Amino acid sequence: MATSRASLEFLLDQLSGLSGVRAKAMFGEYGLYVDDVLVGLVCDDQLYLKPTDGLRQVWPEAPLAPPYPGARAHARVTADRWEDAEWLVTMVQTTAQHLPPPRPRRR
Repeated sequence: MATSRASLEFLLDQLSGLSGVRAKAMFGEYGLYVDDVLVGLVCDDQLYLKPTDGLRQVWPEAPLAPPYPGARAHARVTADRWEDAEWLVTMVQTTAQHLPPPRPRRR
């Protein structure tokens, strides 16, 4: 089951309070970026955030699950949690703040 366009648009709308947020199509699903840093994946209408130390501090009970078979476990944010935009922005922002900046591309 793939992520619906409506679900992705709702997620991005909920995250509109956070600057630099965008989604990029990846392998039939979507990558979620904040200022060009990949913070998570949107797969099967669920958000999977990278399990950073900062995220574990603010959401210690986060359920961990792989976004696709063979992937490392990520913090799974089910669609019902997307309703609370303030909480969602905090989780995504915290994840982004605890990830390194993207490497410069070679030309």
